[in-house]
Amino acid sequence: MSLKQKHNTLRIIIAGGGTGGHIFPAIAVAQAIKALAPDAVILFVGALGKMEMEKVPQAGFEIQGITIAGFNRSQLFKNIALPWKLLKSFFQVSSIFKSFKPNAVFGVGGYSSFPVLKYAQTKNIPTYIHESNAFAGKANAWLSKNAIKIFTGTLGMESFFPAAKILVTGNPIRKNIINHTYTKQTALQVFNLEATKKTILIIGGSLGASSINKAIQANLVSFFEKDIQLIWQTGKPNAEVYAHSAHSYENVFVHSFIDNMSAAYAAADIVISRSGAMAVSEICITGKPAVFVPYPLAAEDHQTYNAMTLVNNNAAAIVKDIEVDKDLIPSVLQLLENEQQMQAMQNNIKAFAFSNADEIIAKEILKQINE
Repeated sequence: MSLKQKHNTLRIIIAGGGTGGHIFPAIAVAQAIKALAPDAVILFVGALGKMEMEKVPQAGFEIQGITIAGFNRSQLFKNIALPWKLLKSFFQVSSIFKSFKPNAVFGVGGYSSFPVLKYAQTKNIPTYIHESNAFAGKANAWLSKNAIKIFTGTLGMESFFPAAKILVTGNPIRKNIINHTYTKQTALQVFNLEATKKTILIIGGSLGASSINKAIQANLVSFFEKDIQLIWQTGKPNAEVYAHSAHSYENVFVHSFIDNMSAAYAAADIVISRSGAMAVSEICITGKPAVFVPYPLAAEDHQTYNAMTLVNNNAAAIVKDIEVDKDLIPSVLQLLENEQQMQAMQNNIKAFAFSNADEIIAKEILKQINE
């Protein structure tokens, strides 16, 4: 499809990415927009070389890549080329806008969203922001002043954004996670696991979680001896190493990325996860007891904020990343043996579930455009 569209066609750019926590909500909103306005033309803009360049086309949408990178907090010398990449990205965005001529731009966070929304705001094109975390990212905070509307995943975001612009929607969740027909038994069949055994789902995020993966790897024998099954998403880094460690264990399904997450959640008795906003939101929807291990290098430590919202309401447990080696497996095993505590977590976590954020956001964007 050519980027040039008829003058009267509704054209929306969706910007952001870098991780599944940004990409999948963006896709969910795009699908909701298409459901409400089938003639709308949607173009994604993301970072070249990142996972959005693969996942967005798989979902049936067009994407254009720009040369942009985020600020590297752990290796500062790698930021030397950042100003050049940012400048180049603005020229790329300018070219995309001249060809596509969007009516509105929706940003879901991630460093690739900043040049896109900033450029749109300089051209007085309406911009909309979704902030999924309980602690707002700097790019979204900077862009919020000139945004039309700011959609948030949680309450209490007035310290980051203009209160009058905030609409609390929750986080958009993939429909296949909300609407599925799996029982625990049929879900376990997807992973060739047994219906009668306790099952732990391990999801370190789309990019993996080294500390979690190493703790699981070191305790594979213990899980086998305790007759506990694992569905283990390792992420791409060192995926072959973890797969090799687990290949002789029939109680372990291991893969770098699990596409069928609806089955994975349905199969699980308990979840071990990073506490990125989307992982937290999906676990809330599925109502699973969870042990969160916040990523310690997340901007402004926002993953800890995400997890503590639930922990403070007896809806989840938390283990610090630095304490994973000694505390994670005992915490998980103790929780698995405490049916009363697991049931309390299941009941409490459902209070934080939002199932229609994508539709609310889509309706609000379309309403504003049509006014």
